[in-house]
Amino acid sequence: METKDEKKPEKKGLLQKIKESADDRDEQLAILSTFVRLGILVWSGAILTLAYVELPEALKIPKQDLDPTFIASVFTGVLATFGVQTAKGKNGGGGAEGISKADLKELIDAAAQTAPAQTIRIEQGPIKIAPEKPE
Repeated sequence: METKDEKKPEKKGLLQKIKESADDRDEQLAILSTFVRLGILVWSGAILTLAYVELPEALKIPKQDLDPTFIASVFTGVLATFGVQTAKGKNGGGGAEGISKADLKELIDAAAQTAPAQTIRIEQGPIKIAPEKPE
């Protein structure tokens, strides 16, 4: 028989388990912030998916006509907090195929030796370049 003095083990929730596993308050906040970022990542990914996918009529969910620009920026921002960088296409520049500082300096030095002057091409109406006397 059970006595009244014996306590049944308490059921622990997710937050209680996190508190017990991480003693330091900063570590607990880091774990919590990771879960919040993951939640935002899943939410923004779901909204982006709904913006581009047509759902079947059986679900009775109306088509969502929204501009996914803001949600995409939230999605890439959260990905950046996890260290994931988005790369531009071949024409977009940026990305991993960048040029190093040493290579850039070498190119600038070579251009300065071969063409010490700069040519400016203006493709607009007639322009008159003449000095004026100060008033």
